[in-house]
Amino acid sequence: MIKKLYFLGPNGSYTQLASEKFSSYINIEELVSVDSIYEISQILKEGNLNEYGAIIPIENSIEGIVRESQDNLADLAKVGYRIQAETCLDIEHSLVSFGKKEEIKTIISHPQALAQCRNYIFENWGNDINLIPTLSTSNAVLTLKNTDSTFAAIASEFCAKTYNVPIQDSKINDEKNNKTRFVLLTKFNPKNNFQNKTSIVFSTENIPGALNKVLTILEKYGLNMSYIDSRPSRKELGEYVFYIDFAGHIEDLAVKNALEEIQPFIKMFEILSNGAEIIL
Repeated sequence: MIKKLYFLGPNGSYTQLASEKFSSYINIEELVSVDSIYEISQILKEGNLNEYGAIIPIENSIEGIVRESQDNLADLAKVGYRIQAETCLDIEHSLVSFGKKEEIKTIISHPQALAQCRNYIFENWGNDINLIPTLSTSNAVLTLKNTDSTFAAIASEFCAKTYNVPIQDSKINDEKNNKTRFVLLTKFNPKNNFQNKTSIVFSTENIPGALNKVLTILEKYGLNMSYIDSRPSRKELGEYVFYIDFAGHIEDLAVKNALEEIQPFIKMFEILSNGAEIIL
């Protein structure tokens, strides 16, 4: 049971929509909307309670990794929060407005949503349109309550219905195979799942071939990598941390042996997930 599950809001966000899938995995007493991923991270670290959890977006198939999420995962892992499950949502944007399509002169949305509908916007308005970025697609729809009929927002059908704003056009994103991966963070694994993927973050010793040695060890134990990325360590210029996902659970013998064997070649190390279950 999670007493408070925080999600990237406001209400009507894709993250809230993802919470419906996670509700089949874990009992949720209260969903709480938070305005930023950083704020979610601070709430979890300060509360540091087993009864708290969070849902955040981690990766989009078009725009790539959500950097703010990735940058906060290691800090949360240090106080015990790990990825316990993940799910994917189809991202289907709609044009929503209280005015008709031919009246629209300004479109508001999250920068990623605006970018994902770039061709649609140009085909309908050319350069004769004002684009305003906001913190989220939900914020964009909320803003319409205080504007006139020349304003529109790009958001999900779910969001438009949440705030009772008319949908003027549906499925307007340029790439139709647009998906976002969301993760569930808690301090306990509700199902002790022994399959699917483990995620780790680490930095290497500053010696030639250190990263290659780590990857070779994972290969030696047959651990199939599904993701690898690097980010600046934020401590020293030229120093990076590496994020890796691979098949297996932390209690699998091959995973245990591999993680023990890579220790001489790494410095900072955190386990981000024990073996997250994939929820369809």
